[in-house]
Amino acid sequence: MVLLIPAAGMGTRLGLDVPKAFVPLAGSTLLERSVVAAWDSGVIDQIVVIVPDDQVDATGALLPSVTVVAGGAERSDSVRAGLAAADPAADLILVHDAARALTPPSLFGDVVAALRSGAPAVVPGLPVADTLKRVDDAGLVRATPDRSELRAVQTPQGFTAALLRRAHAGAGDATDDAGLVESLGVDVRVVPGDEMAFKITTPFDLTVAQRLCAAGEADI
Repeated sequence: MVLLIPAAGMGTRLGLDVPKAFVPLAGSTLLERSVVAAWDSGVIDQIVVIVPDDQVDATGALLPSVTVVAGGAERSDSVRAGLAAADPAADLILVHDAARALTPPSLFGDVVAALRSGAPAVVPGLPVADTLKRVDDAGLVRATPDRSELRAVQTPQGFTAALLRRAHAGAGDATDDAGLVESLGVDVRVVPGDEMAFKITTPFDLTVAQRLCAAGEADI
């Protein structure tokens, strides 16, 4: 079982001058927390971290337990770089956002269990609490989807290795690996997500994460 962590993005919405994965949170970087949670799950055999080219050596020193490779200009380029470095004998591969730094180890196990039960692709997801509107370019509402059918999808996302490699072969950029798999006509199973697996994207998200850590709410 291989876990890929694409961590080459700058995270400009956080307003900081370091790659988002290297933003500190309660004494550890987001990336370190994600790696620790993955190892603590007990279901991962190899972790491949994909970082900016100028961060490869520093990341290797920071995280000697992982394989570190340089990423590309887009997220999908980084995932493909990670696939190239993954153990070719691995039958299953997970992809996880470093920015979901408070993801509990149990969620990795839940995704892997669903894969082991026969699902070719698995994503964690939470029911959508807000009413959503489909809005056109003029700012007019065109539809109100039934939110009972909607899920906010998280990571780690899991796939059979052959399927994920096929989905990324010759593909352009994609922010969601499951979306690439869906485009192949393959069913993607959704398992219950976790509120702690939220993505740290904005200063508000980072403040929430800091307060959760200070309150002892994080598992890692």
